[in-house]
Amino acid sequence: MKKEKEDTLSKEKLQAEIERLKKELKKRKKYGLVWEEKPEEVVEICKEKLPILKEVKSKEIITDPDKPVNLLIEGDNYHALSVLNYTHAKKVDIIYIDPPYNTGNKDFIFNDHYVDKEDSYRHSKWLSFMEKRLRLARSLLRDTGVIFISIDDNELSQLKSMMDDIYGENNFIQVLVWHNKYTVSNDAKFFSGQHEYVLAYARDINKTIINLLPRTEEANKRYSNPDNDPRDNWKPTPLHAKSGTEEGIYEFVFRNGLKWSPPKGTFPRFSRETLKELDQDNRIWFGKSGKSIPSRKTFLSEVKQGLKCGSLLHYGMFGHTHKANEELANTLGKGKFNNPKPSDLILNLIKLSERSNESIVLDFFAGSGTTAQAVLRLNSDDNGERQVVLCTDNENNICSEVCYPRVQKIMRGYKNSKGNIINGLGGNLKYFKTDSVDAEPTDKNKKKLTEQATEMLCVREGTFETVLEKKKFKIYKNNSHYTGIIFDQLAISDFKKAIKDIKGKFSVYVFSLGDDTFDEEFEDAKQKVKLSPIPEAILRVYRRIFK
Repeated sequence: MKKEKEDTLSKEKLQAEIERLKKELKKRKKYGLVWEEKPEEVVEICKEKLPILKEVKSKEIITDPDKPVNLLIEGDNYHALSVLNYTHAKKVDIIYIDPPYNTGNKDFIFNDHYVDKEDSYRHSKWLSFMEKRLRLARSLLRDTGVIFISIDDNELSQLKSMMDDIYGENNFIQVLVWHNKYTVSNDAKFFSGQHEYVLAYARDINKTIINLLPRTEEANKRYSNPDNDPRDNWKPTPLHAKSGTEEGIYEFVFRNGLKWSPPKGTFPRFSRETLKELDQDNRIWFGKSGKSIPSRKTFLSEVKQGLKCGSLLHYGMFGHTHKANEELANTLGKGKFNNPKPSDLILNLIKLSERSNESIVLDFFAGSGTTAQAVLRLNSDDNGERQVVLCTDNENNICSEVCYPRVQKIMRGYKNSKGNIINGLGGNLKYFKTDSVDAEPTDKNKKKLTEQATEMLCVREGTFETVLEKKKFKIYKNNSHYTGIIFDQLAISDFKKAIKDIKGKFSVYVFSLGDDTFDEEFEDAKQKVKLSPIPEAILRVYRRIFK
C-alpha cells in the first residue's frame, strides 16, 4: 500500500514537471537565438539588496566648476546600469562598449570564475551576461540614440542575433569592419587576422542620423576643370544607373547632335526633361574631343560638405592596436591593460553619430578609460560640453589603478614615456562606488533607502554643489537649477522658508512611505518646484528591473 502511494506521488510529480516544461516551452521563441539561461549571482542578489551609489570624495577632480561633471562608477556594471535606469533613463545619446570577447583566454569572468574554452556552457554564460546588461542599456538611450559594440569573430553572430531581438532587426545600422592592424603575422595558422567588428544599432532608426566625414584633400583632388568652367572644379558622373524600369529607357539627342541612350542592362539616371536642362546649362561633358560618351558635370561647390563613411573603418582615421597600446603606455606605462582600443576609434564613432557637442556618452565596460579620453579630446577640440559616464568593476584593480589614474592624467596633464610634459585637457569627474540597502519593503528600509539616495538624486539632476545641508533636508545646485531632498515631512515648512529667497527652479524629492507628492503643502510654490516622492520613484524603476 505504501509503495503504491509512493508510485502515485512520483507520477504526480512527474506529470507536474511535464506540465511545467510545456508551459516553459510555450514561452520560448520559435525563431531566433536561444540559449541555456545561467543564473548570475550579481543579478540574484538584487532580490535582497537594492543598488545605490556612494561618492568617494577624495577622488573628485575639478578643473573648471562651470563645465559639466563626468562620472566614474566602480562596481559591477549590472548594478551600475540598474542605478542609471533611475538617474539616466532616456538621457544617453551614444553608448560605446568593448565587452569581453569570450575567447576562452581569461577575458570573461562569470560568477567569479574565468570561463575557458572547455566550458560547454561558454556561449550561454556570455549571452546570459550580455543580454541582461544590453536590455538595461537600451532604456538609457534617447530615441535618437545609438549603441556601438566592439566584438570579434567569437561572438559576432550570436551578438548580432541577440541585438536583433533586443533592439529590433529594423534598428540595425551596420556591422562595421575595423581594420585594426597594419601588419600581418607569419605565425598565423591560416590567415593573419587584421580586423575586428563594431556592431551599430539605433534606439529608433527613423530618428537616427549618421553624420558625414569631413572632406579630405584626397577626395577634393578628384575634381578638376579641364574646360575652364567658371563655376568651379567638377568631376564627371555617368548619365546611367543600375536600377530603373524598361518604360523609363529613352534615346536623347544633345544640342551638338550626339545621340545617347543608356548602355544595355542600365537605365537613365535623369528624366528626359532634366537631361535637357543640364544640356542647356552646359553641365554635360563630351570629353576633350567633344565626341566621347557624355557625362554630367558634378561641381565641387554642389557636393555635400562631407563624405559618407564606408563600412570599413581604416586604421588611418580610426586608429590601430599599436597606437592604442602606445596611448596607454604614454600615460600609465607598459603592461597595465591588455587589448585597449585607440581613442581615435571611439572619437570618430562619436563624431559620426552625435547631434551636438553636448552629448552624453556611456561606456559600461570602461576598462582602461579610453572612452573618457576620446570625449575629453573632442571637448578640447571644439570647446564642447559632452559628458562621459564610465562604469567598470575593480577586478585586478582596473578601476582604481588604471581607469581612474588615466582619466586623472588626461584631465590634469602628465609626463609621457619620453619625459615630455603633456598639458591636461581639463574636465570634472565624480567617482562613485556601488553599494546596497535591504530590498524588503518595510517602512524602516524605505526610510534608509531615502537617506542613502542623496548621491543618486544629485546624479539624476546633475546638481553637485552644496547649497545647504540640514539633518532633515538638503539643497544642491548646478548652473541651471536646484535640487531639494526632504527626509522628514515635518521639515517641509522649514524647507520652503529656506528656498523662499532663492531664484531658480527646484526639483524637490520628498520622503513618503507611499506615493504622496505633497502638492497641497507646496501649492504656494508650485511655479517654482517639481515634486517627486522618494523612495517610491526609485522603487518603481527597481520593481520593473528586478521583477
